[in-house]
Amino acid sequence: MSKIPFITKEKAEEIISKFPTPFHIYDEKGIRENARRLKEAFSWNKGFKEYFAVKATPNPTILKILKEEGCGTDCSSYAELLMSKKCGFVNPDIMFSSNDTPEEEFKYASEVGAIINLDDITHIDMLEKVCGIPETICCRYNPGGTFSISTTIMDNPGDAKYGMTREQIRDAFIRLKELGAKEFGIHSFLASNTVSNEYYPTLARILFKLAVELKEETGVHIGFINLSGGVGVPYTPDKEPNDIYVIGQGVKEAFEEILVPAGMGDISIFTELGRFMLAPYGHLVTTAIHEKHTHKEYIGVDACAANLMRPAMYGAYHHITVLGKESAPCDHMYDVTGSLCENNDKFAIDRKLPKIDMGDIIVIHDTGAHGFAMGYNYNGRLKSAELLLREDGSVIEIRRAETVDDYFATLDNYWNCI
Repeated sequence: MSKIPFITKEKAEEIISKFPTPFHIYDEKGIRENARRLKEAFSWNKGFKEYFAVKATPNPTILKILKEEGCGTDCSSYAELLMSKKCGFVNPDIMFSSNDTPEEEFKYASEVGAIINLDDITHIDMLEKVCGIPETICCRYNPGGTFSISTTIMDNPGDAKYGMTREQIRDAFIRLKELGAKEFGIHSFLASNTVSNEYYPTLARILFKLAVELKEETGVHIGFINLSGGVGVPYTPDKEPNDIYVIGQGVKEAFEEILVPAGMGDISIFTELGRFMLAPYGHLVTTAIHEKHTHKEYIGVDACAANLMRPAMYGAYHHITVLGKESAPCDHMYDVTGSLCENNDKFAIDRKLPKIDMGDIIVIHDTGAHGFAMGYNYNGRLKSAELLLREDGSVIEIRRAETVDDYFATLDNYWNCI
């Protein structure tokens, strides 16, 4: 099995004639269609809203596309809040979900009218001091232990730094109610990048039961439940992708079984997806520029971990297509590497691929989320451009590539002193 790129060799050559590799490119048509599928899958819930996780792909053009499709944004920092505001997102289209949060970020979140999602009970005092308690507030829940679907352990919430315990979220609701909050939300993130249609429905049952209990114990009005992210994508071509319609139906069944009988059928369902929304609709396009024959066969490309950090950081798999050689036999084994002075700067290790010649154009798949966003400047390597393949087939630059002037910009005072 293989993945099919959304650009052909001919299209890539056309693009490269104007924008040299490496670059990230996003597929507008795929992004819009996916956003519409998500909305349709949860259309049974009157208040449903997707709050796109800005950290996954923090680009204004992408955010505006999602805004046109009815999405809000989920932000975790001042810069993400500011970007959302400048893109036209307004209350209640912004959620602020952060941790270890500075006072000034709470203050700015309040100023832009974001729905604040408190990660820790101690944040209540800080929030009250810097900007007051808003009428609508959300708290993040962490049940601890391990999180399993059937007999499979998906993740370890007990080791995660995020969220409040069961007792803390109850006490937080009571305190916030005393301080003037009138509408409450519950948020939780228990597993990352699940390729399982059961994750959201299983999480929903946990949070729906919690909501019923908290309403009974505290008397608060719970207006929304945010299932957060965690719905992932199949990075390897052998896995079946999640079916968002099956997922939406599973959440609906839990909703009707648990919340409706408790008189809580007015609760809105929110999601906070990043990877699911964008990852398959982004490619890192790079060119083979070097080959090395030592103890292994190496292909060096003009991208590096500064452009895509996940393989080096997590050992993550990203599928690779050599454009123009999609039908050629994968009878060569390569490590595909970047130029950083780190041995883990490898996009693939012992990967079976077609014979790669110098100048071949290589597509690294599923980089639309947590790709460009995680870039950095080690070795003085510069971040690449970001491009958008528009629905009409045209390509525009939505972020220019960094220059050495950008790299040295924060050293202006130093240069003036030498």
